Amino acid sequence: MPPPRAICCAMTPPRYTPLAQSLPATVPFVGPEAQERARGKAFTARLGANENVFGPSPRAIEAMHAATDSIWCYADPESHDLRQALSAHHGVTPDQITVGEGIDGLLGSLVRLTVENGDVVVTSDGAYPTFNYHVAGFGGTLHKVPYKDDTEDPRALFAAARETGAKLVYIANPDNPMGSWNTGADIAEAMSDLPPDTLLVLDEAYIECAPAAAALPIPYDDPRVIRMRTFSKAYGMAGQRIGYAIGHPELITAFNKVRNHFGVNRLGQAGALAALADTAWLAHVQAEIATSRDRIAAIARDNGLTPLPSATNFVAIDCGADGQFAGKVLAGLLDQGIFVRMPFVAPQNRCIRVSCGTRANLDAFAAALPKALAKARA
Repeated sequence: MPPPRAICCAMTPPRYTPLAQSLPATVPFVGPEAQERARGKAFTARLGANENVFGPSPRAIEAMHAATDSIWCYADPESHDLRQALSAHHGVTPDQITVGEGIDGLLGSLVRLTVENGDVVVTSDGAYPTFNYHVAGFGGTLHKVPYKDDTEDPRALFAAARETGAKLVYIANPDNPMGSWNTGADIAEAMSDLPPDTLLVLDEAYIECAPAAAALPIPYDDPRVIRMRTFSKAYGMAGQRIGYAIGHPELITAFNKVRNHFGVNRLGQAGALAALADTAWLAHVQAEIATSRDRIAAIARDNGLTPLPSATNFVAIDCGADGQFAGKVLAGLLDQGIFVRMPFVAPQNRCIRVSCGTRANLDAFAAALPKALAKARA
């Protein structure tokens, strides 16, 4: 039987909103897989996405394997067991915690709850771009504040919020892409200048990698702030997309208005629950990260470059010139199969950013960096 004939008709596109029509069809990051496809081969060392190469707890892997037998079931849309464990871990009530598809998913839900066309949001110029992506997607207006000494500047951010009437002000502490950090006490003191109707969005993705002094010393139910945490970094579960937010119960309950209730998968919930309980593995990973940061810093200094102090699982390396030169160094590393990234905005774009890696990863980086620098200087 011949195949059915196509019916000819004029193409009618979906009726996009004016806002959607105004947005570029881009993503905040080009993933290493896309770059590998473009270059036709895999990277030798994957050191650009701030992933935890040391991996998740063996207990988490075992729990996820065990959960595959029930993968035919939907996940618990309330993430009940994980929220109970997290509330005990942080000494809060379960109604102060919501679980989402990584911090990225939680940021999307928060912006959807609070930002509409024309609303002002304040962030640092060059800070984590996915937050900006969500704000643009809901029609918000971004006001950006420069870094101060390669560190986000809470007082300047809060002053900008007051000047612009911002609904949200975003800070990552420790910071991505620079690895720098403010003490929690400094942020708490600066919050005296935070407008009463502005919510502080505190992204603490790297808090488990940081000194204890980075933690914000105010109650978790303070209505002025919402904290974002993740299992992607120190817990080594980036591929499972498990994040959580801690805040005032009224705000946390509001997430149920907009969140994807089946967005947190069943295996991820099981793995996160087991990872949270394995404090010995977390301590092991923290030690590996500290050792790796020291090695990256030594490699940088051996090549005449300056490593910046880091409280994360990566190190920003000052290449000693401008963004154009750092871009050439980056390209030279990519050509040799070393995947790294760099900040987007001057003057921070004078740096490259290198994630913590295994000894073999960093041996490969150490061998490639002198060649990349020589090519950039030539």
